[in-house]
Amino acid sequence: MSDALTFIDTNLGRFREELNEFLRIPSISAKSEYDDETSRSAEWLASRMREAGLEVEVLATEGHPIVLGEWRGAGANAPTVLVYGHYDVQPPEPLELWTSPPFEPTEREGRIYARGSADDKGQLYMHVKALEAHLATSGSLPVNVVVLAEGEEEVGSPNLVPFVDAHLERLACDVVVISDTGMFAEGLPSILFSLRGLAYFEIHVHGARSDLHSGEFGGSVMNPGNALSQIIASLHDDQGRIALPGFYDDVVEWDAETRAQIAALPHSDDETREELGVAALAGEQGFSTLERLWIRPTCDVNGMLCGYTDEGAKTVLPNHAMAKVSFRLVPDQSGAKVKELLEAHLRNVTPAGVTWELKELHGGRPWKARIEGPYFDAAAEALEEAFGTKPVPMGGGGSIPIVVEFEERLHAPALLLGFSLPGCNLHAPNEWLSVENFEKGIGALALLYDKLGAHAAD
Repeated sequence: MSDALTFIDTNLGRFREELNEFLRIPSISAKSEYDDETSRSAEWLASRMREAGLEVEVLATEGHPIVLGEWRGAGANAPTVLVYGHYDVQPPEPLELWTSPPFEPTEREGRIYARGSADDKGQLYMHVKALEAHLATSGSLPVNVVVLAEGEEEVGSPNLVPFVDAHLERLACDVVVISDTGMFAEGLPSILFSLRGLAYFEIHVHGARSDLHSGEFGGSVMNPGNALSQIIASLHDDQGRIALPGFYDDVVEWDAETRAQIAALPHSDDETREELGVAALAGEQGFSTLERLWIRPTCDVNGMLCGYTDEGAKTVLPNHAMAKVSFRLVPDQSGAKVKELLEAHLRNVTPAGVTWELKELHGGRPWKARIEGPYFDAAAEALEEAFGTKPVPMGGGGSIPIVVEFEERLHAPALLLGFSLPGCNLHAPNEWLSVENFEKGIGALALLYDKLGAHAAD
């Protein structure tokens, strides 16, 4: 066992206590009343990165600050690794569904339950501890490292691209490493080959000047709630395909090799259905569940608001209805094109007697990679050594909008390896991170830095 791995093994208890401190800070970027806490989270992280041996700055943006840590002692001939993560978290609501308080980390059955444990404080902090292990034991690293932690990922990273553009020379690197994803299954580490993009909208339907009595006016005017229901029903056909004309024109068909790799993964639809507590799985016909999750686009209602929703009855025709609708995109789709198609669809299907309005909330571009080359080889070796199993390729159903931006602006490939597990309740009550993955993951990342340096020297 190397000195760095021995250091990690000796200090795991302290690492977990520190993570708990990090998780207790409610850095909810979506809510302005938590702005001070989000800034406090950035300062806390900066202090721990300094203690790990990095030179650190907390840099202001028009929103939440960016924490930038650097260690450049490996020399000009060594590769530079940019580590990206985020310290902001999703809102914890509904609070009544949490078994333990969302910002009071609680360990149960080998899991750390807290908002941000898996997404992304726990995974980001694993990098900090892996770097500390190297610097504490040898005083050096085999690679130069830049750690960039933002506080706005959960609200679409509105200030990150401008920050990257303003600091291109400082952020120049050979590879971008991101741990904000998961493993395919417990004990089975993974390297990502894709992420879906996102286009997120609100559809508003407006009717009469005010709410109306459903007895006096029902049947004589178009109800915005009924109209919105018709619009939502029109978004899919009976084959599970998205019914916007032209929606699939830019969808890249994946190669047979990738589809074969997906089919070879140990997946069970029955186990998935039982775990989710649903009677059946659904989606676009002609594709497997994993293909639907990773390489096919989607359209989903994320929230609805209409009429009277409090206890009891109120016979009212609402004058307004709203639905939040998101599209998960795949290469080579764009949010701008989807917006145009959705607007054209709304013009075509909205019933007479109401008007519609489309508001764009935020989005991100899809990403696709081939898992090959020295950086991917280094990651595969590190994961196999740490977990005792060769990693498998997998796709990601979610979105990390900055990945494509990093690759295009820094001209460096992105390497995505994460340590959360299926069912870890990302963005939901009772979010958790496996204690074993937290501990083994720190070792895997320490090994990764070694192997990135070794492969670059080959």
